[in-house]
Amino acid sequence: MTTPDFDPITYDYSSLLAGQSEPESTRQTGLVPADLKWLAPRLEDVRRQMLEELDLFQKGGPVPAELQPLDAGFFDLPEQFLGPRRRDLEAIQQTADRLAAECDRVVVLGIGGSYMGARALMEACCHPYFNELPRKRRGGRPRMYFEGNNVDNDALQGLLDLVEGTDDWAIVVISKSGGTLETAVAFRLLINALRRSCGNDREKLRRRIVPVTGRSGRLRELAQALGCPAVFPIPDGVGGRYSVLTAVGLLPAALLGLDVEHLLEGAAAMNERFRTAPPLCSSERKGAGSERSEVPVPFLSSNPPLDYAGVGRLMEVRRGAVTRVLSTWGKGLEALGLWYDQLLSESLGKNGQGATPITVVNTRDLHSRGQQHQEGRRDKLITNVFVEKPNRDLLAVPQSELDQDRLNELAGKTVPEILHAAFTGTNRAYADDYRRTATISLPRLDEASLGQLLQMLMLATVAEGRLIGVNPFGQPGVEAYKRNMNAILRPKK
Repeated sequence: MTTPDFDPITYDYSSLLAGQSEPESTRQTGLVPADLKWLAPRLEDVRRQMLEELDLFQKGGPVPAELQPLDAGFFDLPEQFLGPRRRDLEAIQQTADRLAAECDRVVVLGIGGSYMGARALMEACCHPYFNELPRKRRGGRPRMYFEGNNVDNDALQGLLDLVEGTDDWAIVVISKSGGTLETAVAFRLLINALRRSCGNDREKLRRRIVPVTGRSGRLRELAQALGCPAVFPIPDGVGGRYSVLTAVGLLPAALLGLDVEHLLEGAAAMNERFRTAPPLCSSERKGAGSERSEVPVPFLSSNPPLDYAGVGRLMEVRRGAVTRVLSTWGKGLEALGLWYDQLLSESLGKNGQGATPITVVNTRDLHSRGQQHQEGRRDKLITNVFVEKPNRDLLAVPQSELDQDRLNELAGKTVPEILHAAFTGTNRAYADDYRRTATISLPRLDEASLGQLLQMLMLATVAEGRLIGVNPFGQPGVEAYKRNMNAILRPKK
């Protein structure tokens, strides 16, 4: 693989490591060399297992019962779209460009993994007030709205208020089966509205609806009945929460004008790091004349997916950190955190296991959850997600004749400098009380960084599942509420 033309993201958990000089009581709040020595060979076993599972999936051989379902298809999607399946990527881009030329609004219908990744990409990589900008400042791309992800009468009515009476909108409906009730109900209502907007022009209607669905199922059948010219597949072997780098996320991203190739290149770069990073164990001499023994090599940032999975597991079982706080620094990463909440919850919340994820946005949530994180129960692993460089020109505190707010002493300080001071001060306060943190650093908030981060978290989630003996694919618990809801709404006669 060629060297990418963007900087890598890093995962630094050095603050979680207990120093040799610390008192025994405080060493127990962090990780010690014995923990890492225990962890390293197990993570290597997990990496080997995941690569073997990918090979098994690619060859299409029989899957052992203990591995079913094996939705390993997400792993090499970046390389597929950038290589042998480039025509599929081009088709996605062409449809996005056509809709962008014809429409000023696109409604994306989907729930869970069928919309959360797309929303994360929009909030991270687009202007924070994208939908409010005039079309020219949006680069000629359509406004985007998300529905079909809840059962909320007034919210759906509000969206209908927005689009009714206009003829410049379209629907992207995303559902692997088409049987998810929240999305299906919203789709039926919005089809009727779109039909009226199109003046009952059937040709116009079918061009304004783009389904993303499985190779069979209710939505596929409905797309055929409507005669939609563009229908994109959700590949077999790719679960919903792992589907952000399929048309599920790529089509909305392309509609927004994002660089989907750069997104995929970032994800492919993370795959390369996962595959080729040096082994986490090595034979080293402890001292002159000593026998060689297996000790962990420092692997900070060498293999972020494995490091992240292993450290999270250690902090949970050795230090009681059963709550995973993804502490994002900046509003653009909140939806990314919510995407990760679903990924972790549905993948590992099985058989009485699985940490509880929480997303916070700082500095906003330092004024709500911050008190609990500083002085509450010691059951949390806080992982910062920090962006090194803003994308826009730096804002600085101006000098003012009115200094009642006492800000003149900060005149000239930039907003990023203030944010960094908050970041440093918060983590120092946690460390002073031996509440240890880790940090994922993104060079910039852009497609390449997001591609790396999305792929890192998906790989890490699978790795942790294999580490703890939980199948990270499938979501049997979610199906229970669906069965009950349908039984109530469709009682047997």
